[in-house]
Amino acid sequence: MKIIIAGAGEVGLHLSKLLSFESHDITLIDDNDVSLKDGENYLDIKVISGDASSISVLNQANIKDSDLFIAVTSSESINLLTCCLAKKIGSKRTIGRITNLEYIDDPSIDLKSIGIDEIISPENLASQEISLLVNNSAFTNSHDFESGKLKMLAAIIQNNAPFVGKTVQESAAVFPGIKFMPIAIERSGTQNAIIPRGDTVFMNDDHVYFITCEDGVDELYKLMGTKKHKVNNVMVLGGGRVGFRVSKELSSQGYNVKLIESHPEKAEIVAEKLPNVLVLNLDGTKVDLLNEENLDEMDVFISATGDSQKNIMSCLMAKSKNIKKTIALVDDTDYFELSESIGVDTLINKKLLAANEIFRFIRKGNILELNKLNNMNAEVLEFLVSADSKVVNKKIKDIKFPRSAIIGGVIRNNKGSIALGDFLIQEGDKILVCSLYETINKVEKLFL
Repeated sequence: MKIIIAGAGEVGLHLSKLLSFESHDITLIDDNDVSLKDGENYLDIKVISGDASSISVLNQANIKDSDLFIAVTSSESINLLTCCLAKKIGSKRTIGRITNLEYIDDPSIDLKSIGIDEIISPENLASQEISLLVNNSAFTNSHDFESGKLKMLAAIIQNNAPFVGKTVQESAAVFPGIKFMPIAIERSGTQNAIIPRGDTVFMNDDHVYFITCEDGVDELYKLMGTKKHKVNNVMVLGGGRVGFRVSKELSSQGYNVKLIESHPEKAEIVAEKLPNVLVLNLDGTKVDLLNEENLDEMDVFISATGDSQKNIMSCLMAKSKNIKKTIALVDDTDYFELSESIGVDTLINKKLLAANEIFRFIRKGNILELNKLNNMNAEVLEFLVSADSKVVNKKIKDIKFPRSAIIGGVIRNNKGSIALGDFLIQEGDKILVCSLYETINKVEKLFL
């Protein structure tokens, strides 16, 4: 595919890196020469220095022959404008990054009519991810497929887990009516995913990703050696777009939410918009002030300011008060490499979430959804099985599936299930597959 990306920030560079690895023809546009140099020096892509909203710059990038135009600059107005221009000149598909959630919340707004095929909001994606984590508080990662018909959950194996030292096959015997499937393992001290097979042995401190049904979550708690803690009280640090959105969502679900905002004017505005949230104008870095607001009674602490270091330090402070779940919003992807040693339960990077969302539009095959595993060389893809798919009317055990990929579950007739070897795949099934990067192209061909 010929893909043009406007914006050489973290999202644009991350996308350029991922797509260049798959031999797409990538052109990156930005008016910041310093940012462009990272792409030019380290990636096999073409770069153009200039304003992406300039028609001459778009023509220089040969926009009329492009398959996809992605606008991910820091300016929402430029993203919307350039998508409109790109579509008008001849790009087949456009995706624009936005910050104003009115474009998502208001169903009367039809952006496709002006040439914008898809919009993504990093802030909205981050708030959704955080809300899911609060609802599944014992897990480090959480993602719902088809409104929760199947769930992806991840956790670090505890010492008292009943399957430490056992193989996957032996562990399955612990719960005969299996309602979950291990799909990826990150071994302590590494960043490479292991796709588990029957003879794979679970080890202490393994970070394991599972696919489970709606009614399989309780079994996973038992399996992981963790207890399901009831969450009532949540403290959110930062009243920006993510903090505001998370507080609004969690309060609507019945949680007691305290939002800490250090700027008086912003705190007043947020308090008016969120009548069911207790908004406090405090300096969230002052431990004594948070203690006065019963920090130690919180079940979950979420730090969502615009400062990554502040978020991490605030979560570590909250962890010292024995708060069970801490979540930090970070901008720098390098923090993920240190995630195990930092001590924060979960790190959220809204830019990587945005890149994941965009990436599913580029994948081949009938891909409905895509989720890249944090800091691992693997991703989970949801495929729709068509009449022409190579897997249709075949049992899973008869499919020549690469060993570095695994089917985690199937959604059929709006119901999720864990599919084992004798499961017969039919047209219309939605299949969840976890695959290492190196094998994704082979997997995609099975569903074309």
